[in-house]
Amino acid sequence: MKKSGCVLLALFLALGASLFFNLILLALVGATEAEGLASRSFQAGLTESVVEVGEAGAGKIAVIPVQGVIYTDDTTEWGTSMVDDIKGALQTALEDDEVKGVVLAVDSPGGEVTASDIIYNEVLKVQKEKPVVVAMSSLGASGAYYLACAADWIVANPTTFTGSIGVIIQSLNYEGLFDKVGLDAVVFKSGKFKDMLSGSRPLTPEEGAYVEGMVKQVYERFLGIVASSRALEADQLRDTFADGRILTGKDAKEAGLVDQLGYLEDAFDKARALAEAPGAGVIRYQSGPNFQRLLRLLGAGMESKVEVQLTPGPAFRMQPGRAYLLPEFYAW
Repeated sequence: MKKSGCVLLALFLALGASLFFNLILLALVGATEAEGLASRSFQAGLTESVVEVGEAGAGKIAVIPVQGVIYTDDTTEWGTSMVDDIKGALQTALEDDEVKGVVLAVDSPGGEVTASDIIYNEVLKVQKEKPVVVAMSSLGASGAYYLACAADWIVANPTTFTGSIGVIIQSLNYEGLFDKVGLDAVVFKSGKFKDMLSGSRPLTPEEGAYVEGMVKQVYERFLGIVASSRALEADQLRDTFADGRILTGKDAKEAGLVDQLGYLEDAFDKARALAEAPGAGVIRYQSGPNFQRLLRLLGAGMESKVEVQLTPGPAFRMQPGRAYLLPEFYAW
């Protein structure tokens, strides 16, 4: 009897869990459908919503947001990577025959070098098949400008902050603090450069030269991409606008770093023109629910975490030893 009772209990618990998951899935699907018949969901976890209604059979322009600091950690509301979400949206736009062109709605100060380069490469794949237009909002700097160079056309607001063509690596030196509290770092290393960004001691001149060399190598790649995409001389850029400075959209237009001053709607019109689809509607891709994301979210919900931010400004913090395409004001 005890064994049958355990079996019944297990079956009851399994039924309850199944019912719980189904109710949550129904709620998520219902929330998506509540946006109206103008929306639809994709297996990749994307939701497509109408921004501007187009003519029947004229196709559509897909808007993909690139917002916030660009990095690869799993930090979205669904516990996914920002880079993976943008890659998924670009792939969806590329494979959808109804999509005639893409607009990247950029509002970002940049971010990790590799994360920016990954998105740049994904944008290039789309640009080879369909026109891509970048629309910059408040920010389109550094890594965000890097990926914008893969587009056919860049639109910026006159007050947009863009440019910041440069690379930065940051490390924190806490040797003085160790001295005050009586701590010493004990390090066993296999080679002289193994702890070169350790904060427990000063950087040696040889280490400094090595890190500077890595930064310059990435910078030269960034500079080459800008020069090629904007049809500008690399040496001229190096001595002028590619020294890490921030430019307004107006100044960037005069420098040849953007093509047009305007707004998001102007980017829609340009994408239609490049795609030769004047009657195309406009849809927006956004991250939405799917079963895998739901399970990840539920798993994350089992953990409790409290974060307290004691300093003003963005929650993002640069990590020591990582290379970034970011303006200087993020390096703190």
